[in-house]
Amino acid sequence: MDQTALSIALIGAPVEAGASQPGCIMGPAAMRTAGIGRALEDLGHQVRDLGDTAPDSITAGETLEGARNFTEVAGHVRALERQSYAAASQGAIPIFMGGDHSLSMGSVAGVARHARETGRELFVLWLDAHADFNTVATSPTGNMHGMSVAALCGLPGLEAIYGRDADRLVDPRSVHMLGIRSVDPLERAALTAHHVNVADMRAVDEFGLARLTRRVIEAVKARNGMLHVSLDVDFLDPDVAPAVGTTVPGGATVREAHLVMELLHESGTVASLDLVELNPFLDERGRTARLMVDLTASLFGRQVMDRPTRSQWSD
Repeated sequence: MDQTALSIALIGAPVEAGASQPGCIMGPAAMRTAGIGRALEDLGHQVRDLGDTAPDSITAGETLEGARNFTEVAGHVRALERQSYAAASQGAIPIFMGGDHSLSMGSVAGVARHARETGRELFVLWLDAHADFNTVATSPTGNMHGMSVAALCGLPGLEAIYGRDADRLVDPRSVHMLGIRSVDPLERAALTAHHVNVADMRAVDEFGLARLTRRVIEAVKARNGMLHVSLDVDFLDPDVAPAVGTTVPGGATVREAHLVMELLHESGTVASLDLVELNPFLDERGRTARLMVDLTASLFGRQVMDRPTRSQWSD
């Protein structure tokens, strides 16, 4: 991500079929109402709002037993994959406004295709309370927003989502998770077996988000990679971001989340962004929607003051 004016494509992903609680379908509208386009334009970026993505039609014979609402989710995933690839190929940074976290199966897949064609590796930073590394064989609910990373990493049984024999889209060792605090037992074993980098809240408490974020940035830069950031509302503590159907206590504070975004901006590595699981039906007068917009602005350059050098701090 360059530090100057950027071309940004806003893409609405009004999918809620991957979750069990309705309301995420209103997420894109809430972020627009909270002023996401205006906030990015005020930072000097060129912003195009491409509207909301309509799902593909899935043939009657396509199914995935054990995955709830497979047809609707797969339709969104395939449409988002194409739109993600098109936006990235045209030099834009796509921002996907969700929508539940199943949308990332499409958004990440499209950017990953573009990265492969340009000879670069895609890294994924998963900011979430949940690891989303279940398959239909391990998921206790069948909700597809809990299978997103597993699908992207090519775990068996999820190929049908893409309507083809999908190759592994992202190397599991290039996935970095921060803020995790709710993992199913079989999911935990799969994360370990596939060498996914997981920093749970114990790691956050012990080492701090700044150090952990810099570690991700260093890994991306060492491989000349591109970074996709996937920000789930429940990465944040529900006391500051109540508009999510999967609240888990003990999440990041507002200041911690802004710090992560500011460090990512300074790194110049971010190529795409998901904003997911915003459920306006559960919000308090748009409080969470405004916070997601503010965090996006931090990721794209908003700051209170120019940063002093380290020598200034050491005096």
